[in-house]
Amino acid sequence: MEVIELGVLNWIQANCRTEFLDAVMPAISALCAHGEIWILLAVILLMIKRHRRTGIVLMLALVLDVLSCNGILKPLVARVRPCDVNEAVVLLVSRPTDWSFPSGHTAASFAAVGALLAERSALIKPAFVLAVLIAFSRLYLYVHWPSDVLAGAVLGTALGFAASWIVKRIEKKTGRVLS
Repeated sequence: MEVIELGVLNWIQANCRTEFLDAVMPAISALCAHGEIWILLAVILLMIKRHRRTGIVLMLALVLDVLSCNGILKPLVARVRPCDVNEAVVLLVSRPTDWSFPSGHTAASFAAVGALLAERSALIKPAFVLAVLIAFSRLYLYVHWPSDVLAGAVLGTALGFAASWIVKRIEKKTGRVLS
């Protein structure tokens, strides 16, 4: 499987690399280095009364993501990054120091997408486009395997829906709408 995944990454390097993308992809990736863009969105939503519930769900999804990815899966799987396997690739960003699986950038981005989708937010389309760009940036930058990104997208989406489900359960138990 590693050979196939290296083939995908090497194809991206050989066929997609441009000066423009070499400048843009690190910036896109940096939007979610620690979930910043999604945390900012959650804070903004929390400040607007009619969107507060969506902000709560989004923030909970991001907390679930950090616990799942960084707290459990990355140390448990302990997968090396592709840039450590193919050291000939010149990285456009600093080499990440944590484990590779799953992609935390992708998982956080798709946790936001899952939360927004579960909450039927009008922000779903731009969030999805940004999440896909962030996920692709991790492949372009050669810091994640394709399966890391795929797992991050699936896990993140599931956590977004789980956060919405948890909020609904809390509302049902307390008889109070969170907003």
